[in-house]
Amino acid sequence: GMDGLAILHGLRAAGNVTPVLLLSALSQVDDRVLGLRAGADDYLTKPFAFSELHARVDALLRRETRRSVQDTTLRCGDLTMDLISRRVVRAGRRIDLQPREFQLLEYLLRRVDEVVSRTMLLEGVWGFHFDPNTNVIDVHVSRLRQKIDQGFDRALLKTVRGAGYRLTAEN
Repeated sequence: GMDGLAILHGLRAAGNVTPVLLLSALSQVDDRVLGLRAGADDYLTKPFAFSELHARVDALLRRETRRSVQDTTLRCGDLTMDLISRRVVRAGRRIDLQPREFQLLEYLLRRVDEVVSRTMLLEGVWGFHFDPNTNVIDVHVSRLRQKIDQGFDRALLKTVRGAGYRLTAEN
């Protein structure tokens, strides 16, 4: 009973990074933007030439091959995340995360040492393009902080007052 965009959004929310090429009869700019924002890697409108479809699939596979070699392990200090096994380890200790916590940490690890705003987290992790005036981010950040920082010598996840959060190995 779900449409393709809802399925795609659900896959991305669950952390699935499989390359997706949307094939659609909807060709308006707004339709393409919705598809890409839902998590598609590319968007092709019908009718299309088979040679273009083939070239776009080849391009996605090239991108995925480069990405899989470079981005299968993310690090910040003594914290590592293996995207293939979906395993998080800090100082040799395994950390079990819920799917949304995993997505949140992955988002932060891809932006180590950068200040990440609440709006960026809402869009990048939850897929919201508006602020629903909820404390969902605060709750998830708090839970993540407990799991990755509690019991370790140094905190990695910092609050940047008035701006957002930063994942950093620096003091």
